[in-house]
Amino acid sequence: MSTLIERAEALAVDVSCTEDDLSVVFSDGRTVAVPLAWFPRLVRASAKQRAGWELIGGGVGIHWEAIDEDLSVASLLQPENFMRLPDKALQPASRAPRRTKKPKPVRAAVSRFP
Repeated sequence: MSTLIERAEALAVDVSCTEDDLSVVFSDGRTVAVPLAWFPRLVRASAKQRAGWELIGGGVGIHWEAIDEDLSVASLLQPENFMRLPDKALQPASRAPRRTKKPKPVRAAVSRFP
C-alpha cells in the first residue's frame, strides 16, 4: 500500500531588483526581500542584467543567464540553511582538540639471503 504525501512549496512567480534588494513574489502571495549583498554576482551586474531573469523548474529557482547565477526558492525562504549570512560567524564543528596521528617509523628492509 502506498501513501501519497503532497508537498506544499512556494514557487516564485515574479522577481525584481533595486540597488539594495532582491524581491521575490511567491505563488502563495508572500513577497520576500533580501539584501542584494548576499549575491555578489547580482551586486556587480547592471540593472539590465538583473532584469534578465527567468524562472527555472516551474518556479523552484531563478536564473540570470547573463551573469550565470542561479538561486533556489528554498535558499531565499530559509537562508540560514543554505548560506553563511554576513552577521553570523562560522561555528567550530567541535571544541575538542584535534588529534594528530604520529607517523609510523619506517623500517629498513633486511634481506636474510646473501
